[in-house]
Amino acid sequence: MDGDNTTVIRFAEMEDAEIIARIHVDSRAATMPYLPAQRYTLAEVIDWIRDVVLRTCRTTVAVRRDEVVGYAAVEGAVLDQLYVRPDLLRQGIGTLLLDEVLRDGSGGVSLRVFQQNTEARAFYERHGFVLIDSSDGSDNMEGLPDMVLRWMPAREPGLVEERQ
Repeated sequence: MDGDNTTVIRFAEMEDAEIIARIHVDSRAATMPYLPAQRYTLAEVIDWIRDVVLRTCRTTVAVRRDEVVGYAAVEGAVLDQLYVRPDLLRQGIGTLLLDEVLRDGSGGVSLRVFQQNTEARAFYERHGFVLIDSSDGSDNMEGLPDMVLRWMPAREPGLVEERQ
């Protein structure tokens, strides 16, 4: 091992679809064992990443030693996906991806997280996200209770909003 843990964030490319899909599937399985059994094959997840996520979301990837190790996908002002390879968790990769999302989120960023996903909730709360809503899971594919968290950029002191 060369010890070079430098991580670079770049925009995702179509060629990244397969590795992004693998990270998505592997991370969900490793970090959320309470999820219902996966309904989709890896090939279907690859197609979804390539045909939906990479076409409709602003998607960035974290690259370490020329290998994609995590990704974030934002649609509008919603962080739709943020996953890191399970063997590289807690090494700052998720924070780098989230920092990039927040840098572009001048009007704020929201996301959904499963209520049971206490580690992800704590991660987002450490980065300034606050709870704004919760649901019983009837509106998500997994049918699990979830929460909506929101981050707003700090307003500069002395700025006054103009009223119309």
